[in-house]
Amino acid sequence: MKKIKVPIYELSKRIRTEKPVVHHLTNWVTIYDCANTVKVIGGSPVMAHAREEVQDMVRLASSLVLNIGTLTVDFVESMKLAAMGANIKGIPVILDVCGAGATQLRDQKCFELLDKVKINIIKGNLSEVARIAGKNVRTKGVDATHIDVDIMELASSLAQKRNCTVVVTGKDDIITDARKGYVVKNGHPMMANIVGTGCMAGSIIGTFAAVEPDLALSSAAALSLFGIAGELSAKSGAGPGTFKEKLFNHLYSLDRKTIDKMQKVYR
Repeated sequence: MKKIKVPIYELSKRIRTEKPVVHHLTNWVTIYDCANTVKVIGGSPVMAHAREEVQDMVRLASSLVLNIGTLTVDFVESMKLAAMGANIKGIPVILDVCGAGATQLRDQKCFELLDKVKINIIKGNLSEVARIAGKNVRTKGVDATHIDVDIMELASSLAQKRNCTVVVTGKDDIITDARKGYVVKNGHPMMANIVGTGCMAGSIIGTFAAVEPDLALSSAAALSLFGIAGELSAKSGAGPGTFKEKLFNHLYSLDRKTIDKMQKVYR
């Protein structure tokens, strides 16, 4: 692997200029943090879930983020309707397969979404993505289970099968569209000690995807930015509560010099 430079600052500036609407049907536990994450990097979050309005709302959006963290059967039906609208409009759809591998219902609804609508980015931790790739694994709630696999190979195979970009989050983030792959080494262990950072990462990916059609590149840029903010937040020795406050502050204020110096993206 070779360290490369990706245009994180340029894409961030584009977000602040265009202020893309990022429509979410997302996890109720983390919905506030996801909305704030999009807002502080310059996007415009919308959290509309009602079946009666999701297709109208998605017509205003530049990307759609789906997260099955607090799924219900009715909620997934709303997701399908929103995704159908997004597919018609031609905007990217991000599916965070939160908790896939934990229960039969989660697996079933993930596959229903993947089979019935076009998903442009599949995002999850290793065990979640492995389950979506057909591996017989179990996820511990929403936490990753260790699996002895070549992560890039697994992700690339799934990306090819589903004709999409696959993002596997972890200590190192793996991103591939089956043609090219990225490894992002930014981040800090404290990020794993806070509920919601995985969902927030999905929202940042959705925001970058709203302004950059190369979805593997935009996902790598998004995760590097998020990881840099995490590294800076941890430098003060903050505990989990104040760490999250600092995370929002750094996401809001990151400049070109800091981003260019700290990004750790490899190919």
